[in-house]
Amino acid sequence: MTDQPQAPLQIAVIPVTPFEQNCSIVWETKTKQAAIVDPGGDVPRLQAAIRELGVKPVAIWLTHGHLDHAGGATELADALSIPIIGPHEGDKFLLDSLPEQGLRFDIHGMKAVTPTRWLKDGDTVSLGDLTFEVAHVPGHSPGHVTFFQKDLRFLLAGDTVFAGSVGRTDLPYGDHAALISGIKAKLLPLGDDVQFLPGHGPASTLGEERRNNPFLQD
Repeated sequence: MTDQPQAPLQIAVIPVTPFEQNCSIVWETKTKQAAIVDPGGDVPRLQAAIRELGVKPVAIWLTHGHLDHAGGATELADALSIPIIGPHEGDKFLLDSLPEQGLRFDIHGMKAVTPTRWLKDGDTVSLGDLTFEVAHVPGHSPGHVTFFQKDLRFLLAGDTVFAGSVGRTDLPYGDHAALISGIKAKLLPLGDDVQFLPGHGPASTLGEERRNNPFLQD
């Protein structure tokens, strides 16, 4: 018997913060280059997971600026000496206010985030030979982005679409119509076969959500 080839992309999900946010460590199998996506907090746990996995962190990717997604980014970036990439500049006000966001939930010590690189619609980010396409999908927050690996049919969706739901839009800057429009115009056309990891809860496929998600039915 021969060993089955490893998938080109590996993913470990570490729920962080009291909000059980899906922080993910994604890495290219060949080079072990890794991105830490949405490190909202619990930084020592994330560092321990990185060591245990034996991967080589090269960047932090942020989908948006809410505390459960970005609250640990500065601390982790400083500890690992890696850049913070994303989100779209529309979320600058959220990243600037992370210490205040944290205190509202009795979470102390969160640091504001200044990304090394802002992202915009159509940009790309890479891990080794794997390229991810960036889409700007506002509504949950003004600067929310997603990351799509076309060849592997995999999407890091953040808080845009969930299994059976969508991101909340009841905050002052939320825009439900913009979120639904963005999901339908930019995410669903990627293909029914695309598997996605949301910011909270289980993974799903875009086809499952197109057919059955109550928020996406016309």
